[in-house]
Amino acid sequence: MKLTDIMKELEAEVKCCEQHLNREVTWCYCSDLLSDVMANASKDSVWITLQTHPNIVAVASLIGLSAILISRGAVPDPETIEKASQENIPVLTTNLPTFEAAGRLYSLLSKQH
Repeated sequence: MKLTDIMKELEAEVKCCEQHLNREVTWCYCSDLLSDVMANASKDSVWITLQTHPNIVAVASLIGLSAILISRGAVPDPETIEKASQENIPVLTTNLPTFEAAGRLYSLLSKQH
């Protein structure tokens, strides 16, 4: 499934890298602990987090994540957007709580498996 296909369901707004919204999304990972994401998230996943600092981009780039979705209306730091633009990592935001965003994404992605 493409990022563009999940945007509406997640009520997501693109903060950067609109040109990369055609990326495939195979799964999702939810965590606010960077080391946990590095150890357990899968390539081509969307990472749902409340973290907004630039280190989230470094983790997403290292793993090869499709995008970062910042939940609960949190606003990414300007430095995060700048770094994400440099690394070509789409950053999305949603006002949905993490649990609801993950549930909606799970529902969409599990139909493909």
